[in-house]
Amino acid sequence: MFTILIWGTTFVSTKVLLIDFTPVEILFFRFLIGYLVLLLIYPRSLRIASFREEWLFIGAGLCGVTLYFLIENIALVYTTASNVGVIVSIAPFFTAVLAHFFLDGEKLTRRFIIGFGIALSGITLIALNGSFILQLNPIGDLLAFIAPAVWAIYSVLMRKIGQLRYHTIGATRKVFFYGLIFMLPALFLFEFHWELGRFTNMTNLSNILYLGLGASALCFVTWNRAVNLLGAIKTSVYIYLVPVITVVSSALILREQITWVIVLGAFLTLFGSYISERTGHKLNNKNTNPHRG
Repeated sequence: MFTILIWGTTFVSTKVLLIDFTPVEILFFRFLIGYLVLLLIYPRSLRIASFREEWLFIGAGLCGVTLYFLIENIALVYTTASNVGVIVSIAPFFTAVLAHFFLDGEKLTRRFIIGFGIALSGITLIALNGSFILQLNPIGDLLAFIAPAVWAIYSVLMRKIGQLRYHTIGATRKVFFYGLIFMLPALFLFEFHWELGRFTNMTNLSNILYLGLGASALCFVTWNRAVNLLGAIKTSVYIYLVPVITVVSSALILREQITWVIVLGAFLTLFGSYISERTGHKLNNKNTNPHRG
């Protein structure tokens, strides 16, 4: 719950930082801080058993760090934090579909599909916000919809990594490392400036530290730990609190308007997601072996 509370407000922090930073700048500084913190906490290097396992970390870094957050941050340029927060909360659905085909023990049922339909209707209401003319942000909303599909690939890869029993902090740090490596080309393709003087602004400094220390270093580790303790199904249910937290925090901090359409959409998203996650599929969560690495 602590992790979700932080993740639900990251869209607001990112929206604030977009005043002085580009999406790729926010992404790079955020995960650079996160990587350095995890390196200080767990400086030991992981002993990877095979190149196949190394590819899992490479893919997780590309999808879960570089692509997902770059797409998400760019989406925030074109649409509201509320829209992005609700739309990306569909990630567990994409994860379940991929897991059905690529992981053992995953089964999709009719109830899962029904729940998905209810949640999707809620997401549509949030995205449209009652007006096709004034409130629709097709580019931003489309990017926000692509992001959870990328996160689903990351989730499947991380589940496979979790079965390898590497140390949680060490594994997370390694994923961050590859994410930063894949991020380097984006620094040249998109507008990127060091200009560290921007961090003398306390609003900028506090928000980037919040994203780097809290949302990245701390939350990625605690989320992976929660999956090991509670199982993937029970843990993923909490993701559906993200849109509620995002909408409320956006209204309080960014003064974004909450309409009855947003309230109804958020309710449908949470209700449909709850139905799917409670009855849609089952996982065999037996990752109780000690760490290695």
